[in-house]
Amino acid sequence: MPNGKPAGVRCVQLDDNNLCRLFGKPERPDVCEAFTADYDICKDTREEALILLTSLEEATSND
Repeated sequence: MPNGKPAGVRCVQLDDNNLCRLFGKPERPDVCEAFTADYDICKDTREEALILLTSLEEATSND
């Protein structure tokens, strides 16, 4: 996503299992490389993580 990923838009690099196709590759964006999936962000379920990550995306969007 050359101009960045807008809030609420699924990353084009996620595969059908929600795994990053660029994981471990040099072209992976710095923001993704720096992300650490700890409990404060991911909680106990995928649904909980998506709620928090979506709210963070919206709070930090340029719109």
